[in-house]
Amino acid sequence: MKKILEDIRVLDLTHVWHGPWCTMMLAELGAEVIKIEPPWGSQGRLSQEPSNMYAGATSTFYHLNLNKKDIAINLKEPKGVKIFKELVKISDVVVENFSPGTMDDLGLGYEELRKIKPHIIYAALSGFGQTGPYSSWPSYAVVAEAIAGYARSMGERIDPNGPPINMVGAFGDLAPGTMAAMCIIAAIRFRDKTGRGQMIDESQADCMVAYQTGITSYFLSGKTELERREEERARQLRAQQDQRRRSMDIGGIIKVKDGYIEVAGFRARGIDALREKLGVKEVDGESLRKQLETISRDEAMKFFAEVGLPVAPVYYASEATKDPHLIARNMFVEVEHPKLGKIKAVNFPVKLSESPGEVVSAAPLLGQNNKEILMNYLGYTEEEIIQLEKEGVVAQDKSK
Repeated sequence: MKKILEDIRVLDLTHVWHGPWCTMMLAELGAEVIKIEPPWGSQGRLSQEPSNMYAGATSTFYHLNLNKKDIAINLKEPKGVKIFKELVKISDVVVENFSPGTMDDLGLGYEELRKIKPHIIYAALSGFGQTGPYSSWPSYAVVAEAIAGYARSMGERIDPNGPPINMVGAFGDLAPGTMAAMCIIAAIRFRDKTGRGQMIDESQADCMVAYQTGITSYFLSGKTELERREEERARQLRAQQDQRRRSMDIGGIIKVKDGYIEVAGFRARGIDALREKLGVKEVDGESLRKQLETISRDEAMKFFAEVGLPVAPVYYASEATKDPHLIARNMFVEVEHPKLGKIKAVNFPVKLSESPGEVVSAAPLLGQNNKEILMNYLGYTEEEIIQLEKEGVVAQDKSK
């Protein structure tokens, strides 16, 4: 076995960020992921910004759908439902992130699919879960981040008296999506041991609450964020009056001659090494910052790395692609796209010695694998596929 999930077939009904990230993790670990889109294309392909469209899809779609095959089926047509059910018979996992109840309305919910494949693993990803007062509410990353306290914390970090601020980068999609992928693999392991499938009810809000360490701070202290903030202000005031604490004032984002670096200046051993390097008894953070403004980013990073303080450049995403360390870690690979030719993509991030994950193919065109799947897996003839296209049951991208 070269890939840990190479014997697993996943039917991917997901769209936008949350679900596609989950299924891409499975695909990069070797699972055969068949992305199922409507004939008009999934929501993730579309953008309100024409400048963000590349050969019929957004950059986000390319980022989140590597290694997948694609078939475009109209699940509102009886023949489309029939095709989907035939695929369920030969698959291991179904993943969807529709609003709760949507798949049931199509006659394709968990209870129906387990009649077709008793040990099917069915993962329903949603904003607020399949149960509870908010279960019918739609959601995006920022919504999950808000309910778990992240937006409020972000805003107060910038301005204690200012408004909440949304996080950048859809953490409320990607973190729950990673959790969903982990639980799907756990369910596969459970099925292998017991022969039983199961339903996975994964909620963005639940996951973001689970990641929120501030909740445990409240449980343990009994103090709200506002109360803890007042205590922190008092501590900072005492630190300003205590010259011995000034050496701790070197962490955070620091301006250098050609940009910024991030320093986590809180390791005692590193602080001791910094004192020794500078030849001082105590480090004056303000004075050090002024000195750093006169040297380059590379020089500043080398300086802090040598004294053992955690440091990194503050990059734009475009700059990260040129970083020698990330390149040495093989984080960027080249793949072939049917329309765009050779393009670069972000590789699977974790290094496994025996069953490595990897990126081998670009995000697919709409319906790119219709023929392969319908003919090779389900036994349809070419004539039958042509008829299905005429009836609007299946579709594929035929643009040049």
